[in-house]
Amino acid sequence: MPADYPDLVIFDCDGTLVDTERISVRVNLQLLNEVGGDYTEQEIRELFVGASLETYATLVEARLGKPLEADWIARWSTMFRSICERELEPVDGIVEALDGIAETGVALCVASNGMRHDVIRNLSQIGLHDRFDGRIFSATDVAVGKPAPDLFLHAAADFDAAPDRCAVVEDSVAGVLAARAAGMVVYAYAGGMTTAERLAGPDTHVFDDMRHLPALIRETWSAAVVG
Repeated sequence: MPADYPDLVIFDCDGTLVDTERISVRVNLQLLNEVGGDYTEQEIRELFVGASLETYATLVEARLGKPLEADWIARWSTMFRSICERELEPVDGIVEALDGIAETGVALCVASNGMRHDVIRNLSQIGLHDRFDGRIFSATDVAVGKPAPDLFLHAAADFDAAPDRCAVVEDSVAGVLAARAAGMVVYAYAGGMTTAERLAGPDTHVFDDMRHLPALIRETWSAAVVG
């Protein structure tokens, strides 16, 4: 592996590879408020972007004071998929970022709180699945999803990569916290639904243009090695 690059780069999927988070926020805003959630768009961004299904259900049911209806996930998924089929796109600049990292020969994988079949379908729709085929990990692979570190540690172990030799590309607070807890260096994308201020913190490099990611990793990893 290049001395000035990590051994493994782990990508989140939603909001990092695939621009699904904007669609998810729209769906939540409509459906949650239809059942009396009275959420603002800002609240939905802060509470649910990057959250696991378990966290989502816990927060919503506490707000509503009652369990979600049995068909809730089906209704949510139907509306979400309908919009995705019409509008889903790659995150701006991600193709250039993946090309730049691939040139180094460093291993890439995906570790998402989403369901594996959803990750595969979304990546396939935007033409990115082949880049990660056989290297997709989901929260269903571990006992606890993000913000716990389990998923990232599981992905690293599969590649026999030490956590401190892994870089994680994330766009959510839950994902950033998980990567830090795993002892990995974080590259936090602030060009989506989460502000730079909420992503900033230790062992975290915040950026807002995916095209800059390959050079940013090289520059910051080199500095860490020199230090």
